[in-house]
Amino acid sequence: MNMRLIVALWLAVWLAPATLWAQDAARPAGLIALDGRAAPALVLANMDGKTTNLKTLKGQWVMVHFWASWCGPCRHEMPTLQALQQKMQGTRLTLLLVNTAESDDAVFTFLPTVAPELNTLMDRDGLVTERWQPRGLPSTFIVDPDGRLRYLALGGRDWTSAAYLSFLNSLISAGIK
Repeated sequence: MNMRLIVALWLAVWLAPATLWAQDAARPAGLIALDGRAAPALVLANMDGKTTNLKTLKGQWVMVHFWASWCGPCRHEMPTLQALQQKMQGTRLTLLLVNTAESDDAVFTFLPTVAPELNTLMDRDGLVTERWQPRGLPSTFIVDPDGRLRYLALGGRDWTSAAYLSFLNSLISAGIK
């Protein structure tokens, strides 16, 4: 075996976990590390009928955000998600909002008043939410480019704070597939 191959293998074995550790060390308070199991299936349509399938987003980091209009913390957090989406436009991060079992009328009345630029997927029967099992609303799962659950945020937060922006940018730029 030539020396370059040995060095490349050594770097791959030792630096990939170090990169993950560094990201974990920079993880903002309140963001829970998950075990990396495969993300549950998610195929939902928005209010216009356009369907999104999580499987088609492989190769990107995806934030799957479960919310409802009656949820106070969801209402407070929604403008920060809109700002985050604008800041992260053109990166390898996709935001998927999932409304949990509300009517189109409730969502149509609510969303334009707090985050008019956001679009949401509609889990009308609540089955996708049941499969994902968020432990309350809002809940945000961060899915890695391989479709694995990596982090969970429970409750509302300011996604545009320096700590969260820095962390999300570190995920995107780390080169971890």
